[in-house]
Amino acid sequence: MRKFSHNNTVKEETEINLTPMLDVVFIMLIFFIVTTSFVKETGVDINRPSAATSEQKSKANILIAIKSNGEIWIDKRMVDLRAVRANIERLKADSTHNSVVVQSDIEAKTGVLVKVMDQIRLAGITNISLSTLKN
Repeated sequence: MRKFSHNNTVKEETEINLTPMLDVVFIMLIFFIVTTSFVKETGVDINRPSAATSEQKSKANILIAIKSNGEIWIDKRMVDLRAVRANIERLKADSTHNSVVVQSDIEAKTGVLVKVMDQIRLAGITNISLSTLKN
């Protein structure tokens, strides 16, 4: 009678195949990048007035903030009233939709708001909205 030896058995190395997991991670990364909506901010906190007839605007390309002391902020930096038109024209060239949302503080002077809106219109944009809080 012959004896069989168990020493000749093939040893298999066990590995975890990470390729499917990496595929799933990359697909999720692409999904989150595509579906993320980036919030644009003016860089300052504004105490906006409230209005009963306010409507939500889906997209706004250019945001301008007017503080209570009359400071004008575009793209997180303070600009002079005379530079508003040039900044709007520069931002207008970078975007496809031409709309501006002005966030004016409740304590800001109306004269500054009118002058800013006039500079926006001189830059060639007529789609101007005022940001308010819903009543």
